[in-house]
Amino acid sequence: MRTFSLSSLIFAAVCATSQPLVADPSPVVVELYTSQGCSSCPPADEILKRMAEREDVLPLAYHVDYWDYIGWEDAFAAPEYADRQRGYAHVAGRNMIYTPQMIVMGREDVVGADAMQVSEALEHYYGHKPRVNLTVTRKGEALSVALPALPDAKVETLRVQLVRYMPLRRVDIKRGELAGQVLDYANVVESHEVLADWDGTKPLQVDVTLPDALPAAVLVQEWPYGAIVAAARAE
Repeated sequence: MRTFSLSSLIFAAVCATSQPLVADPSPVVVELYTSQGCSSCPPADEILKRMAEREDVLPLAYHVDYWDYIGWEDAFAAPEYADRQRGYAHVAGRNMIYTPQMIVMGREDVVGADAMQVSEALEHYYGHKPRVNLTVTRKGEALSVALPALPDAKVETLRVQLVRYMPLRRVDIKRGELAGQVLDYANVVESHEVLADWDGTKPLQVDVTLPDALPAAVLVQEWPYGAIVAAARAE
């Protein structure tokens, strides 16, 4: 009987697609809400790590703090990440949040540890065209974000956001439900900030000075907590 490791099954499920890899301008954005204090999260963390190997997927790990009371404080967690997760739940009419949860392109809510469900959600967006033409350029510490005016601008708010993340972090967990495990976490969100709220009626140019060499990504999202209409890396 042939046996397969969990990681190989996850890789096959997430990466199986007939679509070609699309480098830019708008990768599929996947937000994982996870915690080092959550015993069901490691499979989702591994799926996200595998996604990070693709050019046409932008996976981001938002660590939440609401499981810290179990016995292990997640050093990557921030209360504003749980607030973001609650915002998605409120807009979608859900009365609960959970880990591991993945939000795909600001629209689809899937169980982050279910590799097949995640793969099916990704299939809907491979090769998609962004709704706005987002240009992001980076030269050292200087980051420039440009968006042209939309010819069909509607009365709505598009929120332009900057996300900084660490490509890989390894943690030796001493206490809690995952005590004794050494786990790798990919694309760990270090900060998430609003650059501008924009209605699309005029071009937008935002210049930012970055304090360090961490990779960055820019998200343009219908607000509040709606579809992500464009995204780009700035690594």
